[in-house]
Amino acid sequence: LLQLADRLVPELDYAERVLADISRGRRGAMRIGMECHPCEKWLMRVTRPYLAEWPDIELEIRTAFRFDGVAALQAHEIDVLVTPDPVMLPDLRFHPVFDYELRLAVHCDHPLAARSFIEPADLADEDLLTLPVETERLDIYTQFLVPAAYRPRRRLTLESTDLMLQLVAARRGVTVLPDWLVGESATGLPVVTLRIGEGGLHKSINVGMRRPDVETEFFSGFLEVASRVSLQTSDHR
Repeated sequence: LLQLADRLVPELDYAERVLADISRGRRGAMRIGMECHPCEKWLMRVTRPYLAEWPDIELEIRTAFRFDGVAALQAHEIDVLVTPDPVMLPDLRFHPVFDYELRLAVHCDHPLAARSFIEPADLADEDLLTLPVETERLDIYTQFLVPAAYRPRRRLTLESTDLMLQLVAARRGVTVLPDWLVGESATGLPVVTLRIGEGGLHKSINVGMRRPDVETEFFSGFLEVASRVSLQTSDHR
């Protein structure tokens, strides 16, 4: 009996500590879904410091819910949604963590390259490179082109933002990407960026959660790390 107790008591003590950590939100699993391709690159910056600070949290990245994440979040299929387009619903809470500006990337010798900003008519004769999503989910259409009744000459879709910039550098089209992403990925390429409209096209990356989960420690810890990493990124632009 003593030998059995020597084995069981430490295991029971450990189980009690684990359950106590779970009840306080110090252990658990978090499933993250994304609604935009550039969100993946931003998220990769956050995951490493987060996992270092929360070693007992299992992190799962789900891209299958890309572009329909709100429904997945409400259905408990994911726990966190990273999106540039928050939806105000009573059961969800979205936190803006990273502000950025969408910019038009063109070859440095492009006729538009000397301009400080573009008008919708400037894209009427251009081949626009975009990610393979509906035009209704592309801000360059919904907030810039469609209200002015303009369309690009052609729209070409690609899965990779890096490939988009390579094609821009080869004079095969123009593209619209976040300023921070172009700054990181276009180093050494003959690419310049222009403001979209005189006032620019400004967006934010938001982290969405179900309202009850916000009070859980490892969820609020994710928000804290995301905000801190985003602030460091902004400082180094």
